[in-house]
Amino acid sequence: MGVVRKRSRVGLVVRYLLVGIILFWALFMIYWGVVTSLKPPAQTFTVSGLSVPFLQFLPTLENWRTELSVRESRMALTNSIVVAIFATLIAMALGVPAGYALARFKFRRVKNRDLTIWYLSQRVLPPVVVVIPFFLIMRTLHLLDTRLALIIVNATFTLPFAVVITRQAFQELPVELEEAAAVDGCSEISAFWHIALPLAAPTIVAVAAICVAFTWNEFLFALSLTSLKAKTFPVYLAGAEDTRGVQFWFMATRAILALGPPVVLAVAIQRYIVRGLTFGAVKG
Repeated sequence: MGVVRKRSRVGLVVRYLLVGIILFWALFMIYWGVVTSLKPPAQTFTVSGLSVPFLQFLPTLENWRTELSVRESRMALTNSIVVAIFATLIAMALGVPAGYALARFKFRRVKNRDLTIWYLSQRVLPPVVVVIPFFLIMRTLHLLDTRLALIIVNATFTLPFAVVITRQAFQELPVELEEAAAVDGCSEISAFWHIALPLAAPTIVAVAAICVAFTWNEFLFALSLTSLKAKTFPVYLAGAEDTRGVQFWFMATRAILALGPPVVLAVAIQRYIVRGLTFGAVKG
């Protein structure tokens, strides 16, 4: 008995040690970016070690003020925010009803399972395969270098997440609640809006956060379909090198700007994410 307890304690210690190492590695990257963005340019290469603010150098917000004063930087940040919000809204507006339909209704000619697999296959398809077709379509529609083009593309590629995940969430809801509402004269649309949708709200919020994250980080189509006006922040960040080489203080500032909104969003809705992604995972 004592040997078993000793082994379990050793395993627990090893587990916590591995989690601590991974957590330190992840947080240290963020810490280093924040610290570098607060360093004066002259001290970027002279201050060594952990570069603790106020102990090894006097932090300054000059890099942030300079970066945010650049029109191209503000435009790229605004483009990313607008594209992420509207692409997510379109994907959720189409995906949530589609997921509910796949969970509740039976289709005659096509099986629900086949439709779900088809939606899922849209995420398996490598995006690089359809870059040229999308480029030709957007050129024909005169939508190159516009936010609308990126919104359409990102909504298309995040729609499968909304359909597949919400379908599973609606399947886990007891159908008896909607049947009882139908007995009381409630229509199918009303049952969806007033019963199923509120119960699946945590999953819907989690899916929306996933769609925002994927859209925010999307690089391939943003690079291919834009040139100046609709350039998003990942593309702007990738082209940060200038004739004077890599300016690490500005690169760190841009990296934190790119990382900030998704992290803040995830922290703000973390309880919904945990509840939504584990919805129906354990049946009592």
